[in-house]
Amino acid sequence: MKYTSIPDTDIKVSKICLGTMTFGEQNTEAEGHAQMDYALENGVNFFDTAEMYSVPGRQETYGSTERIIGTWFKKTGNRDQVVLATKIAGPNPAFGYMREKVDFSPASIQYALDQSLQRLQTDYVDIYQLHWPERKANFFGQRGYKKQDDAWEDNIHQVLTTLDGFVQQGKIKHIGLSNETPWGLMRFLEEHKYHNLPKIKTVQNPYSLLNRSFEVGNAEVCLRENVGLLAYSPMAFGLLSGKFLNGQQHPSSRLALFPQMARYSSPQSAEATRLYNEIAQQNGLTLTQLALAFIEQQPYVTSTIIGATTMEQLKENTDTIQIILSDEVLKAIDSVQATIPDPAP
Repeated sequence: MKYTSIPDTDIKVSKICLGTMTFGEQNTEAEGHAQMDYALENGVNFFDTAEMYSVPGRQETYGSTERIIGTWFKKTGNRDQVVLATKIAGPNPAFGYMREKVDFSPASIQYALDQSLQRLQTDYVDIYQLHWPERKANFFGQRGYKKQDDAWEDNIHQVLTTLDGFVQQGKIKHIGLSNETPWGLMRFLEEHKYHNLPKIKTVQNPYSLLNRSFEVGNAEVCLRENVGLLAYSPMAFGLLSGKFLNGQQHPSSRLALFPQMARYSSPQSAEATRLYNEIAQQNGLTLTQLALAFIEQQPYVTSTIIGATTMEQLKENTDTIQIILSDEVLKAIDSVQATIPDPAP
């Protein structure tokens, strides 16, 4: 395994992070425990979760992933060996079952954090993240910002002040954002700089061969402001494993189980995947190896979040950390990106 540090901290994390959103939906508690055992035994010390998990978010499985992690902590006593990140959900009319008001008000943050800590069976989280903005700025599968009706008023100072209180209490060590834009990230950093409030240490956004939109704006912010990207969906819901290249059907795959998550289903995504697979084959790599090694090599990436439903997938994904792509391979990847830019935003 390879390691780095959460920016501006002394917390060492593996360059691969175990994503857990399948625990409680596609994976049972026993399977989740087995994945965490394997990950830790093989040097992966960084786990990511969220209050809304498992995915897709629904009332019947709300909090199931955190509960599975919590029972693993209780069974193994390994809490002190894991860097743990979780998230508070932002506004969404479908998530009214979570709490009285799904927002980032002081009362909501306190309730959500305390509930997460209870499910996780721990008294602190290493990184507490805002899962998506309160303002209408970033929607899954949307390319770019579009002006729309939005009653949001800038409360970022208040949000950071509230989070600072929990940092002072020891319930949170550091804070991060998720699904955030360059403007949003800079607003949080601005409040940190001018008001001595906690700094955003990480941002968790989608980043893959099929979605490199993070490179437009956010990458520069991360490099210049020393914020680490936690790259999620690096395998594009399994499309970049290559298992759909020949029209194969995989009934248990995420793409088959959750057709509403259709951002990776365009003809352009299929064609780009085919071209990336050709590059992989020409260089003695699997498509999975090419896809993950590309993300792992980027200078603004602190850790790549991998999510697997089988142990075989987990092992293959973890092993990619040893692969270094040559300049020639990176140029070939960029040529596909230039021809079919970001087919799955």
